[in-house]
Amino acid sequence: MASEKTASRAKTRRSYSDEFKAQVMAECDEPGASVAQVAMSHGINDNVVHRWRQLVREGRPLTVRAPRSEFVPITLAPAGLSAGGAEIRIEIRRGATAITVNWPVSAAAECAAWLRDWLK
Repeated sequence: MASEKTASRAKTRRSYSDEFKAQVMAECDEPGASVAQVAMSHGINDNVVHRWRQLVREGRPLTVRAPRSEFVPITLAPAGLSAGGAEIRIEIRRGATAITVNWPVSAAAECAAWLRDWLK
């Protein structure tokens, strides 16, 4: 039974903005400030703040940024007239691979929804 409870609890790691970390670190540097009190006032464990201070002393960055998804530029040509009317034309290139999507302008909202879902 205990192992079921343990397995069902997913541990999540909280993340803090650089601005928040800088604020906490500045508060810790105030005369008479206690790292434990500053951490408690922000609802975080003092070990977290001690680790941030250690990283600063070692000259290491406070954050390890997650890799960002790569921006893929697309070229939009002016809409031309086809047999069915104006079209939205999207060309997507990645390395040597390229795809072209043609969408009728009359269904621009559906195209936007598709593209938004595709880019997630």
